This record gives sequence, structure tokens and C-alpha cells, in this order.
Amino acid sequence: MLVAKQVADLITLTRALLLVGYCWLGLAQAAAGIPLAALMLVYSWTSDILDGPIARSSRIYYRSWLGDHDLEVDMAVSVGVMVYLLTAGFVSLPVGAAYAVIWVIVFWHWGLVRSLGMLFQAPLYAALIWFSLRDAFYFGIVLVFWILAAVVVTWPRFPREIIPGFLSGFKVISGRTKRSKSSKS
Repeated sequence: MLVAKQVADLITLTRALLLVGYCWLGLAQAAAGIPLAALMLVYSWTSDILDGPIARSSRIYYRSWLGDHDLEVDMAVSVGVMVYLLTAGFVSLPVGAAYAVIWVIVFWHWGLVRSLGMLFQAPLYAALIWFSLRDAFYFGIVLVFWILAAVVVTWPRFPREIIPGFLSGFKVISGRTKRSKSSKS
């Protein structure tokens, strides 16, 4: 029988597999796959919100590799989104390569800090939302409403923790805060 922590890890694993799904989608369906790309992002965000509370509800406490690497899983999804945007022709290769190089330098210099990981993901998700709104309007609206619903559901944690956590990435880069290797949300 699975304990809650194992269920949470299974959910996190399925989110990690979205990297492969996005790569396949870009190659197999190109721009026509934008509705599925949007739905995959909804799944990613939903599973990310759910896996933590499910893991914490487990009566048996233990640490797992997947649980300890949740940030890396989130970033793998965003890399998948970038690959999809590139292979589907939404973003040019020079722009994608420049984005990747800049972030490799940022992570090399400041480390894999949660707030920087959030900054890395945000433009990629914003691009997918933009192209969804432009080319598959209904699915773009689904993404926008999902974000609004997530803010409501996670209130008051959102303004108290999420926004300051995201903004602290700018402080890390500007040198106004100490380097922190924490990958916990």
C-alpha cells in the first residue's frame, strides 16, 4: 500500500516526465500542439501545488530524492516548455540559446536558488501563455484563469511567501542578499 509521501513522489515524477512530453509535442505536432502544451502546463502547476501538501499529510515521515529535488523537477518542466517553443517555431533558436546561456551563467555564479529558479521559469511560462492566447485563445484563457484560481486558493500564502520568494531572486542577482542553496518551497 502506498503512503501519502509515495503518492506525492509519483505525482512529482509524472511532472518530471512532462519534459519528454513537451519535446515530443514540439517535434510531432509543432505549433498545432499549443492546446495540449497549455493543458500540460495546467497539469504541471496543479501537480506542483498538490504534491507538497500530500507529502506533508503522510503519517510516515522520510525524505526522498524526488521530494528534495522539486525545484529541479519544476525547472525540467520549464526546459520542456522552452524546447516546445523552439521546436514548434514560436521562439527562434538564437533567442532560445541566448536565454539558456544567460541562465547557465546565472546559476553557475549564484547557484541553484529557489528564487532564481522561479525567475528562470516565469518568462517561459509567460511565453507559453502568450502564444496560447494568440493561437489557441480558449486554452490561453484556461491558463490565465488557473493562475487567478491558484492565487485565490493559496491566499494568504501567495502575497506572504510566493511573491517575496520570487522577488528575492532579483535581490540575489543584485547582490543585496546572501546566497542560499535552499530548494524547498
